[in-house]
Amino acid sequence: MDPRIPRLRRKLAAIPFQPLRSHSFGEEKHKFCLDPKLAEARVAAFEAEQDIALPDAYRQFLTHVGGSGAAPFYGLVPLEQCSLRVMNPRGEPGKPRRFDGRDPRAHGRDLFLHIIEMGCTDICVVAVTGPLTGRVLIGNGDGYWGPNVSSATDFLSWYERWLNHMSAGLDNRALQLTSPKLHAHPNRHRLAPRI
Repeated sequence: MDPRIPRLRRKLAAIPFQPLRSHSFGEEKHKFCLDPKLAEARVAAFEAEQDIALPDAYRQFLTHVGGSGAAPFYGLVPLEQCSLRVMNPRGEPGKPRRFDGRDPRAHGRDLFLHIIEMGCTDICVVAVTGPLTGRVLIGNGDGYWGPNVSSATDFLSWYERWLNHMSAGLDNRALQLTSPKLHAHPNRHRLAPRI
């Protein structure tokens, strides 16, 4: 088991009781609760069905921490609801790339697994093949805005960054965190830094 896992469990358990933490968009849905962790056999069956190997850090989270629930945005979706996507190739200059879920294997491109619900057509994926394997990306299924690759090296690091920033009461647009000061202000949209 990855040595970060017990630390993640402790941090997640403490978050709801920290009065000066950031507000996490979508927390009302998951309420910082995780569904039970998944059995190795269940994860292996999903990998065999999809003909993929899940990145180790994400796989360890599922088998040692929780199968769905508490995570940035609306939370981790159950493994059976995760779908494979590909990132469309570059098209016109200046036009954002999108994540496409239609017949992802037919394109012969790198595969991404949709793991977190963000709302509308925004999606959070983890790369399962190619040079970004294990990295978390957020993007838009319709190409309204381009993909953003997290600087975190793997899913566990990305998840811990969410917990750390929330615990510290930070604003973080990429993780949809709003500091207590900004969250309480009636004109908070005017105070937010421009991207």
